[in-house]
Amino acid sequence: MAAHASVQARGTHARAQRHSTTSWAVPVTLGVILGWYATSIVRGGGVLTGTQLALGLVSGAVLAALCFGLGRVQMRLPAELAAAAYGALFGGSVGFLYSLSGKSVLAASVLGLLTGAGMLVFAFYYFYTRGD
Repeated sequence: MAAHASVQARGTHARAQRHSTTSWAVPVTLGVILGWYATSIVRGGGVLTGTQLALGLVSGAVLAALCFGLGRVQMRLPAELAAAAYGALFGGSVGFLYSLSGKSVLAASVLGLLTGAGMLVFAFYYFYTRGD
């Protein structure tokens, strides 16, 4: 028996809920880059140990999860809050990587705040000019 034209076929709703390739590929790529860079900073040209590898894997996974989560909710946030979230994520990542090089906590915090403020300005401009 024929169905009405407005009735959805089975399984189409489940397919609509899948994430696009970009929504998970970009966070995974950023996580791999951060994890690799963190491992190479801590390694310092020496032999790779399990602790250094674990640091890189965990830090990369945390960044990937945070980026994925932020990407999922960014359109529901106002431009100011989304920009602040991206600034905090970027500044925290840069500050973390800088602290791994053996610099002081103050120097890492200042660099993280400066780069986070720069990302906040850029992200606010991006969301404000392309928002509704």
